[in-house]
Amino acid sequence: MTAATYDTADVYRSPEDVLLKAFLALEIPEGFKAELIEGEIIVTPPPDGDHEGAIGRIVRQVFRLCDGDITFAGNKGLIVPGGRFIPDGTFAEEGAFDGQPPWMKSDRLLMVVEVTSSNPAKDRWGKRKGYAAAEIPLYLLVDRKAGKAVLHSHPEGGEYTATTSVPFGDPLPLPKPFGFDLATDRPA
Repeated sequence: MTAATYDTADVYRSPEDVLLKAFLALEIPEGFKAELIEGEIIVTPPPDGDHEGAIGRIVRQVFRLCDGDITFAGNKGLIVPGGRFIPDGTFAEEGAFDGQPPWMKSDRLLMVVEVTSSNPAKDRWGKRKGYAAAEIPLYLLVDRKAGKAVLHSHPEGGEYTATTSVPFGDPLPLPKPFGFDLATDRPA
């Protein structure tokens, strides 16, 4: 990583603007990802194999069992109120990613997926709040530390108003447009 440089005009910008400028200027080592979550720059190393296996199993189930025309992106940069997030997986309406820049707004997204890794608190709290504020309809959290799958839904006023949680091994109902029970017997 290299440090960002600032010009004297930065003195006249808000602290949030200066932070965003520094964040966007970061040079991140290959395989790492950097996110801006609740005013903090978080750099995460590449995930382990169990993490990626969980994402793969979710994606396969969605494409096999969902009757809607849905597309998927792994590690797509999203602009959410107060931050820049890179979910482990993002499901959207077909065509939603076409022509988008590296950082896109959350329009036409259906569900974001996170699998906990070294910092589960950021997935449980910071990201949940950001996704709710962006009004992303569904946030699926595979919480490996807690041994459960959690689906947050119905964003309203910057919070998800409904949460369904099941221990690994129990099916997790996904509402339309998915419309099937997600198997959680091999979460990670």
